[in-house]
Amino acid sequence: MSHSVGQVAGFAGVTVRTLHHYDDIGLLAPSERSHAGHRRYSDADLDRLQQILFYRELGFPLDEVAALLDDPDADPRAHLRRQHDLLTARIERLRKMAAAVEHAMEARTMGISLTPEERFEVFGDSDPVQYEDEVRERWGDTDAYRQSRERTASYTKDDWKRVTEELDALHLRMADLMSAGAAADSGEAMDTAEEHRLFITRAYYDCGHEMHTCLGEMYVADPRFTRMYEDIRPGLAAYLRDAIVANAARHGG
Repeated sequence: MSHSVGQVAGFAGVTVRTLHHYDDIGLLAPSERSHAGHRRYSDADLDRLQQILFYRELGFPLDEVAALLDDPDADPRAHLRRQHDLLTARIERLRKMAAAVEHAMEARTMGISLTPEERFEVFGDSDPVQYEDEVRERWGDTDAYRQSRERTASYTKDDWKRVTEELDALHLRMADLMSAGAAADSGEAMDTAEEHRLFITRAYYDCGHEMHTCLGEMYVADPRFTRMYEDIRPGLAAYLRDAIVANAARHGG
């Protein structure tokens, strides 16, 4: 069975002009001609066209494609092995590219425009991107989430380092107060809790006393937050929560 140039173009998703060009340069000469001189393609011609299109998809120039297909030492199985190797390598490259793009998308969603190396430098093992799905599910429809994304979208690595260092300093100051025996509702502890609230407002989103109290409760209820504060100083999660609640009460929140 043979096929017209129009039929082959439809099969292969190429233009008739492309098939004419392949014929003109000797890359794909149809095996037959009709009585009227029109090109007719055999099944073997279609197999060769499939090979051509495969190599073209991988970016091979036409002269290299011709050299590969006309190699007298290559048999069909050799072509299949080569194509398998090329596809495997391409799939791996695309997988890595997709992973990189996905990581960048997550970072952009979080408003963190840093490379993975920079995020590790700033956040260490506590990369906030890993919690993005949960954060978006729990708070994605809130004003606080939208504000946080807007405010942090332009943060540079130095901005993130400054923010992280400022928060670490607040946590250490609260831990030192606790270790010194200051009550959670003492003036110093409540003042530090107020600085913590203002820091959140300045760096991320508008955090009123009611919102701050909810955060304080989460520090105790969520084992991940509790562990983070306990690693700074045992008992800090509850102490910080109590200082936040006392500060909110002091301000009528």
